[in-house]
Amino acid sequence: MKKTCISIALILIIALSAIMLAGKGGGNERYLRIHIRADSNDARDQSIKMQVKEIVVEYLTETVLKSRSKEELVKNIEDEIPAINGLIDGFLAKNGFDYKASTRINEEYFPLRVYGDTTLDEGYYDAVIIELGSGKGDNWWCVVYPPLCFTDQKNVRYRSLIYEYVKKYF
Repeated sequence: MKKTCISIALILIIALSAIMLAGKGGGNERYLRIHIRADSNDARDQSIKMQVKEIVVEYLTETVLKSRSKEELVKNIEDEIPAINGLIDGFLAKNGFDYKASTRINEEYFPLRVYGDTTLDEGYYDAVIIELGSGKGDNWWCVVYPPLCFTDQKNVRYRSLIYEYVKKYF
Protein backbone atom coordinates (compact mmCIF):
# COMPACT_ATOMS: atom_id res chain seq x y z
CA MET A 1 0.00 0.00 0.00
CA LYS A 2 2.81 2.40 0.93
CA LYS A 3 4.57 1.75 -2.40
CA THR A 4 1.31 2.33 -4.29
CA CYS A 5 0.75 5.70 -2.57
CA ILE A 6 4.33 6.76 -3.23
CA SER A 7 4.02 5.69 -6.87
CA ILE A 8 0.80 7.67 -7.32
CA ALA A 9 2.37 10.70 -5.65
CA LEU A 10 5.39 10.48 -7.96
CA ILE A 11 3.19 10.20 -11.04
CA LEU A 12 1.24 13.27 -9.94
CA ILE A 13 4.46 15.22 -9.31
CA ILE A 14 5.85 14.29 -12.72
CA ALA A 15 2.55 15.12 -14.45
CA LEU A 16 2.28 18.50 -12.72
CA SER A 17 5.90 19.29 -13.54
CA ALA A 18 5.31 18.45 -17.20
CA ILE A 19 2.19 20.64 -17.30
CA MET A 20 4.05 23.55 -15.68
CA LEU A 21 6.96 23.23 -18.11
CA ALA A 22 4.63 23.00 -21.10
CA GLY A 23 2.95 26.22 -20.01
CA LYS A 24 6.31 27.98 -19.91
CA GLY A 25 7.56 26.90 -23.32
CA GLY A 26 9.35 23.81 -22.00
CA GLY A 27 11.75 25.78 -19.85
CA ASN A 28 13.58 27.33 -22.80
CA GLU A 29 13.79 30.65 -20.95
CA ARG A 30 16.38 29.11 -18.61
CA TYR A 31 18.93 28.75 -21.40
CA LEU A 32 21.16 31.10 -23.34
CA ARG A 33 22.65 29.66 -26.50
CA ILE A 34 25.42 30.87 -28.77
CA HIS A 35 25.11 30.71 -32.54
CA ILE A 36 27.99 31.50 -34.91
CA ARG A 37 27.06 31.74 -38.58
CA ALA A 38 29.67 31.52 -41.32
CA ASP A 39 29.68 33.91 -44.27
CA SER A 40 29.18 31.01 -46.68
CA ASN A 41 29.58 27.25 -47.02
CA ASP A 42 32.93 27.70 -48.76
CA ALA A 43 35.55 25.54 -47.00
CA ARG A 44 37.61 28.61 -46.07
CA ASP A 45 34.60 30.39 -44.51
CA GLN A 46 33.65 27.25 -42.60
CA SER A 47 37.21 26.88 -41.32
CA ILE A 48 37.37 30.49 -40.15
CA LYS A 49 34.00 30.03 -38.41
CA MET A 50 35.48 27.23 -36.30
CA GLN A 51 38.54 29.33 -35.50
CA VAL A 52 36.29 32.22 -34.49
CA LYS A 53 34.35 29.79 -32.28
CA GLU A 54 37.57 28.92 -30.43
CA ILE A 55 38.42 32.61 -29.98
CA VAL A 56 34.93 33.50 -28.73
CA VAL A 57 34.73 30.54 -26.34
CA GLU A 58 38.16 31.40 -24.91
CA TYR A 59 37.25 35.10 -24.62
CA LEU A 60 33.86 34.53 -22.97
CA THR A 61 34.73 31.60 -20.69
CA GLU A 62 35.60 33.75 -17.67
CA THR A 63 32.49 35.90 -18.15
CA VAL A 64 30.29 32.82 -18.49
CA LEU A 65 31.72 31.06 -15.45
CA LYS A 66 31.52 34.09 -13.14
CA SER A 67 27.91 34.95 -14.04
CA ARG A 68 25.47 33.69 -11.41
CA SER A 69 22.33 33.86 -13.55
CA LYS A 70 21.26 33.98 -17.16
CA GLU A 71 20.16 37.60 -16.74
CA GLU A 72 23.56 38.59 -15.35
CA LEU A 73 25.31 36.77 -18.20
CA VAL A 74 23.15 38.46 -20.84
CA LYS A 75 24.02 41.89 -19.41
CA ASN A 76 27.72 41.00 -19.20
CA ILE A 77 27.78 39.78 -22.81
CA GLU A 78 25.84 42.83 -24.02
CA ASP A 79 28.55 44.98 -22.41
CA GLU A 80 31.20 42.91 -24.24
CA ILE A 81 29.65 43.06 -27.74
CA PRO A 82 31.92 45.88 -29.03
CA ALA A 83 34.99 44.03 -27.74
CA ILE A 84 33.77 40.72 -29.21
CA ASN A 85 33.21 42.31 -32.63
CA GLY A 86 36.60 44.05 -32.46
CA LEU A 87 38.38 40.83 -31.55
CA ILE A 88 36.72 38.89 -34.38
CA ASP A 89 37.13 41.71 -36.92
CA GLY A 90 40.85 41.91 -36.14
CA PHE A 91 41.20 38.15 -36.55
CA LEU A 92 39.26 38.19 -39.84
CA ALA A 93 41.37 41.06 -41.25
CA LYS A 94 44.61 39.36 -40.16
CA ASN A 95 43.51 36.27 -42.11
CA GLY A 96 42.63 38.17 -45.30
CA PHE A 97 38.85 38.36 -44.97
CA ASP A 98 37.18 41.62 -45.96
CA TYR A 99 33.92 41.01 -44.10
CA LYS A 100 33.22 41.81 -40.46
CA ALA A 101 31.38 40.28 -37.51
CA SER A 102 28.00 41.35 -36.17
CA THR A 103 26.97 40.25 -32.66
CA ARG A 104 23.57 40.57 -30.99
CA ILE A 105 21.38 38.81 -28.45
CA ASN A 106 18.03 37.72 -29.82
CA GLU A 107 15.41 34.99 -29.57
CA GLU A 108 15.93 32.33 -32.23
CA TYR A 109 14.58 28.92 -33.23
CA PHE A 110 16.80 25.87 -32.62
CA PRO A 111 16.21 22.19 -33.47
CA LEU A 112 16.41 19.39 -30.91
CA ARG A 113 19.94 19.05 -29.55
CA VAL A 114 21.59 16.59 -27.15
CA TYR A 115 24.58 17.60 -25.01
CA GLY A 116 25.73 14.45 -23.21
CA ASP A 117 22.90 13.60 -20.81
CA THR A 118 21.07 16.90 -21.42
CA THR A 119 18.48 17.18 -24.20
CA LEU A 120 17.16 20.55 -25.31
CA ASP A 121 13.86 20.41 -27.16
CA GLU A 122 13.35 22.23 -30.41
CA GLY A 123 11.96 25.69 -29.96
CA TYR A 124 12.80 29.32 -29.42
CA TYR A 125 15.74 30.22 -27.19
CA ASP A 126 17.56 33.42 -26.32
CA ALA A 127 20.88 33.35 -28.14
CA VAL A 128 24.10 35.25 -28.67
CA ILE A 129 24.16 35.45 -32.45
CA ILE A 130 27.46 36.12 -34.19
CA GLU A 131 27.25 36.54 -37.95
CA LEU A 132 30.44 36.51 -39.96
CA GLY A 133 29.92 38.61 -43.08
CA SER A 134 26.56 37.73 -44.60
CA GLY A 135 25.94 34.96 -42.08
CA LYS A 136 24.48 32.79 -44.85
CA GLY A 137 26.70 29.74 -44.30
CA ASP A 138 26.37 26.72 -42.05
CA ASN A 139 26.58 27.46 -38.37
CA TRP A 140 27.81 26.23 -35.01
CA TRP A 141 25.82 26.51 -31.80
CA CYS A 142 26.01 25.50 -28.18
CA VAL A 143 24.59 26.42 -24.77
CA VAL A 144 26.27 29.30 -22.95
CA TYR A 145 24.01 29.24 -19.88
CA PRO A 146 24.14 26.92 -18.17
CA PRO A 147 27.63 26.60 -19.63
CA LEU A 148 27.42 23.26 -21.47
CA CYS A 149 30.08 24.16 -24.05
CA PHE A 150 32.23 26.31 -21.78
CA THR A 151 33.24 23.65 -19.26
CA ASP A 152 34.84 20.25 -19.20
CA GLN A 153 31.87 17.92 -19.65
CA LYS A 154 33.52 15.24 -17.49
CA ASN A 155 33.21 17.46 -14.42
CA VAL A 156 29.53 18.39 -14.89
CA ARG A 157 27.05 16.46 -12.73
CA TYR A 158 23.30 16.86 -13.12
CA ARG A 159 20.93 15.88 -10.32
CA SER A 160 17.33 14.82 -10.40
CA LEU A 161 15.47 15.18 -7.12
CA ILE A 162 12.73 12.85 -8.36
CA TYR A 163 15.30 10.17 -9.28
CA GLU A 164 17.01 10.51 -5.89
CA TYR A 165 13.65 10.21 -4.11
CA VAL A 166 12.68 7.10 -6.10
CA LYS A 167 16.12 5.56 -5.56
CA LYS A 168 15.87 6.17 -1.81
CA TYR A 169 12.51 4.41 -1.41
CA PHE A 170 12.71 1.65 -4.03
